[in-house]
Amino acid sequence: MSAPSLRGIADLKEAILRGELGPWPDSLSITGASSIYQTTQFPSSTVKYHNYYLLLRVESYFGACSHTAEQLTAGAAAQWSGSSLEEALRDESLAVQIAAMDAYLGCVYPHREHCGQATAIPSGTPLQKAELRDALIADTADIRSGQRVALIGVVNPLVEAIVRRGGTCLPCDLQLERTQGGVPVEKDMEKVLDRADSVICTAMTLSNGTFDRIVERARERDIPLTVYAQTGSAIAARFVGQGVTALVAEPFPFTQFSASDTPLYCYAAGRERRGTHAV
Repeated sequence: MSAPSLRGIADLKEAILRGELGPWPDSLSITGASSIYQTTQFPSSTVKYHNYYLLLRVESYFGACSHTAEQLTAGAAAQWSGSSLEEALRDESLAVQIAAMDAYLGCVYPHREHCGQATAIPSGTPLQKAELRDALIADTADIRSGQRVALIGVVNPLVEAIVRRGGTCLPCDLQLERTQGGVPVEKDMEKVLDRADSVICTAMTLSNGTFDRIVERARERDIPLTVYAQTGSAIAARFVGQGVTALVAEPFPFTQFSASDTPLYCYAAGRERRGTHAV
């Protein structure tokens, strides 16, 4: 089945609802739903991350959406187990829609069958795993010395990975004021998108509604866009080659929830599937 041309997330949702990408979504049931609140603070760091997740289990895949505390209540998951995916796709909450789209696409297009390369982050401490993961993201983005890299969604080990490769990080985040290294964080993403030679964004941009604009600007300026995705990783995969240059997909369970090996799936426009290796 050929992939439709996509201008944005709304196009993808409508294609799913019309049955253009696989089975009708009303034929797939949500068998489990979870709301998770989790915090992370690395040793010697003053930054505490507050993370909220909605997970929708469909067959063998967990559709995932990281969201803000205001978007959904802790009890939001209670209504979804036993529902069809179509019901969740038509919900008024963007966070629910994203989790449902991810669940659908993760079942229809399994990462292990469609990625360019499967990789494993080995067992380790949260900081060790984050550093290895973010080094992989920086490698996937192919950062060059002197390159200005817009980082939309600040993760401090990724800031460090960009700098180690000779790049200049242009951090942008709605929550943080400064990076761990003291660099001021811009809140207006248009400012960093205008200056950047390349872009790395986290897929929480899916749940806050800014993903379409980032893809649009990358297309307009003809600059590479790399996405790191826990949220909606199977959604981001549909945009590789359609504004997204590369993707590092990390489906649930995420590195912060597992001390064991964590699979990551790397996509790049025009790259066929290769083998599996450990970072």
